Amino acid sequence: MVHPQMFDDDDPYLARLRRVALAFPDAVEAVAHGRPTFRVGRMFAVYGGSTKGGAATRQRFPHGLLLVPDDEDRAALEEDPRCFVPAYVGPAGWLGIDLSGAPPAEVDWQEVAELLDASYRQVATARQVARLAAEGGPAGPPSR
Repeated sequence: MVHPQMFDDDDPYLARLRRVALAFPDAVEAVAHGRPTFRVGRMFAVYGGSTKGGAATRQRFPHGLLLVPDDEDRAALEEDPRCFVPAYVGPAGWLGIDLSGAPPAEVDWQEVAELLDASYRQVATARQVARLAAEGGPAGPPSR
């Protein structure tokens, strides 16, 4: 089944997210189920999502970022009013963060980079994580 495209290529949130997500070693973008996904073999982020529920209760987050937080950040994110449990991938440990609470220029992109870093590390190979540590990435300089 072909899914309709559920994003706008001119979306300024997506443009900024692409610059951050694609700065990780071997990261690529692929559209799946109508949404941009960022992968390093396996998916580490998705742009856009919704919560489960019927038409009256489902919430849509066209500027939502779905990712897998590390255990240290999960509890704080679950308490953050910007965050939500996304449909379909939520039971697998994914969380969403709504970026649209601020204009794209005011989003804390360092926080986004750090959350993406944690999600990337959970699915990347040991070689890719070692490369990230050696070269650095969008969340910060190389580990020393």
